[in-house]
Order: sequence, then structure tokens, then C-alpha cells
Amino acid sequence: MKAIISDIHSNLEALQAVLADIEKKGIKEIYCLGDVIGYGPNPRECIDLVMDCQLVLLGNHDQGALFDPDGFNRPAEMAIFWTRAQLELPIDPRPLREKRWEFLAERPRTHREGDYLYVHGSARNPLNEYVFPEDIYNQPKMKRIFALVDRYCFQGHTHVPGIFTENFEFFSPDEVDSSYKLDGRKTLCNVGSVGQPRDLDPRACYVLLDGDTIHYQRVEYDVTTTKKKIYDVPELENFLGDRLEEGK
Repeated sequence: MKAIISDIHSNLEALQAVLADIEKKGIKEIYCLGDVIGYGPNPRECIDLVMDCQLVLLGNHDQGALFDPDGFNRPAEMAIFWTRAQLELPIDPRPLREKRWEFLAERPRTHREGDYLYVHGSARNPLNEYVFPEDIYNQPKMKRIFALVDRYCFQGHTHVPGIFTENFEFFSPDEVDSSYKLDGRKTLCNVGSVGQPRDLDPRACYVLLDGDTIHYQRVEYDVTTTKKKIYDVPELENFLGDRLEEGK
């Protein structure tokens, strides 16, 4: 069994709660689908924690910190520049700062294991393409994405958890009682977001992959503390904290 997490976005309280939940379940293997940083107040601490994961992919916010943010709105861009400055602060020894940058720079964009593909965005554009629930009505787009998937693909990026089937259906975790059995047909699984859920549920979200069954997990965390930290940073827009309480 493995845990698959994504879109932490520098939310230390959410990440700590999820890692504690995973440890309590006795799971040792953790895959992270990217966006460790961006938006939130604790980029350094979150990078340090995910270094212990068995797989960490590159997300678009991670890339934005390494290079110039591309296609970001103003609040996201401001957060990335602030994040970049935090990673350069001399409060940590230079070797640790360099280790974090090297870790981000070495992240792969995709990972394949047999029938399983892991990406941040989509099989077609692993870094930047969003696949939203309403895209089931955009059949040309979905056909092109599914054509690049051998069997199963795990992804994040939208912060909206759920299952996409090759016959253009989408199932939220609630619609499948939080579990979905993979049956050989092509399937996309959005694992949701640890640090910034956007499905109107403020709890941190991740999945467990147990054999051929996906189990969605929701974890309570100290949203108030994270929100206050965001409020205390002028470069982080207040709404980035507000949205955590609303899950949107």
C-alpha cells in the first residue's frame, strides 16, 4: 500500500497532519505529485519533510520558484517571489539551502511504474494542464489525454479530488463512498490537495492505493494557525488564508 499526496503549497500544519495520519496507518511508501511550495507560509519546512518521500514530482509552483513563474495570477506570482526569498534566507546553513534548491531542481515531471503513470497536471502536459470535472464534456481534450495513458494515471494540480473514466464520467469521492476499484479500464485519479483543497471541504485530502483500490482520505488540521501565518506575511494575500477555511 502507498499514500499519494499532492499540492501541499507550503501548508506545514496540513502536511504534518497528513504525514501523522499516514504513519498511524503504518504506511511507509509516500508519493508526492508536486507543488510542495507556493501560496503558503512554510516552504522551507515542507521541502524538508517531503525529502523523505519515495517519489516527489515537479509541480508548476515548484518550477516557478526555480525559474520565472509562467502564467501565474498576481497573488500566485507574489507568493512565488516571496517563497524564493524565503529559500534564500541565511537563517539556515548554506549547505541546507543549497540542498533544498538541488532537490527541487532534480524533480522529475513524470514517473511510470508498469500500468501506473504519475504526473502533476496531466499525461499530455505533466506540469501545467488542468483536468477539471467539467472536462468530461470536452471529449476531444479527454480523448487526447487518455490516449497517452496506458492504464491508470494519478494527478493533482486542480485541488479537486475525483475519478475520471474513459467513457467520460467523473465521480467525486462522495459519489463512490471514498473508494474506487480499478478494473483494467483507463482511469484518471485526481488525488486532491493536502494544503489547499478546493472541493468545499477544508480538510486535507490524499489517497491510499491498496492493490487495485483507491481510498480517499480526509484529515483535519489546524487551519487557524496556517491562516494567521498567511495574514502575517504582507506578500501573501489574505484570501489565501480565507480560502483554507472554506475549502475553495
